[in-house]
Amino acid sequence: MADPPSASGDATSSIAASGAAAALGGVMASVKEKWDSAGGQDVMSNVSGAIPQNTKDMLSKTTSKLFNRQAFRSPTVFFGFGEERPFYLEKNPPLLVERIKHNFSFFYLNYMVMTAVLFVLTVIVSPSALIGMALLGAGWMSVIKATQDGHMEVKGIKISQKNATIGMSAVSVVVLFYLLSHIFWWTLFTSGFFAGAHGVLRDASMHKDEEDKVEMMGDLGEDASFLNTPQLGETV
Repeated sequence: MADPPSASGDATSSIAASGAAAALGGVMASVKEKWDSAGGQDVMSNVSGAIPQNTKDMLSKTTSKLFNRQAFRSPTVFFGFGEERPFYLEKNPPLLVERIKHNFSFFYLNYMVMTAVLFVLTVIVSPSALIGMALLGAGWMSVIKATQDGHMEVKGIKISQKNATIGMSAVSVVVLFYLLSHIFWWTLFTSGFFAGAHGVLRDASMHKDEEDKVEMMGDLGEDASFLNTPQLGETV
């Protein structure tokens, strides 16, 4: 007995998705292998070695602080679920400015994640971007295949694998900029609009104290100084 059309369609879609994922994984593995063999890691190491250690430490500290998972607010806090009046327009200008400053410092990571999600979704639903990225992937596959012996020939001119990889990387940057520039600006405008509306309307004043929390670690002994502070009227 034949399977229902919906079941067969789901099976076909699942097989196609698995095949696409496997093909993409193979392409990424091949690109990584060719990148390593072309000396890409050495180039990155040289670039990294030229950066002063103080700059590296500053960048590492800034990155770890900026993308701290504790700075990501849950949907309950972000949308104010359970609060009496989470959204309203503050008419007092000084209070409104204070609200905007607090919201953008308190929800900044949520705004960044929202922008990234919008960008990915826009790329997925954009046929021209998907076709262009597929053609770019095909171009990488052709370069990888042509340079299997360490070089390739174009009209009698030998091009080393390293130079072909560098050239293809430059082409990829230009193509991706052309394909994704309009998506980037649309995403930036849309996410900026939503983040701005949220920052203006969301009343998160009840969460201001969370920024002043101090984590206390270790055991408190009876001789802890702040536990033995003399009370009013007592002599030391």
